[in-house]
Amino acid sequence: MQSVKMYTTGVCPYCIRAKQILKAKGVEQIEEIRIDMQPDERLRMMEITGRRTVPQIFIGDTHVGGCDDLVALDGRGGLVPLLNGAAG
Repeated sequence: MQSVKMYTTGVCPYCIRAKQILKAKGVEQIEEIRIDMQPDERLRMMEITGRRTVPQIFIGDTHVGGCDDLVALDGRGGLVPLLNGAAG
């Protein structure tokens, strides 16, 4: 399974939902970068993604986007193959 990294804040309902979806798909470990506790990481996230909002989700080297993007990817049947190492 690919590594999963997510930029989050502690109170973001979309972050919580995204984590629930990923765990339901078998993801056991998520590298969580809390931008509310590490403000410099917000700048890094914005440089990498061009976005200000959380969550910002990475599966392997692929930037999935936010929670809505994750839901859409799953709806298209692309989430499990990406988690299993298929190109995104």
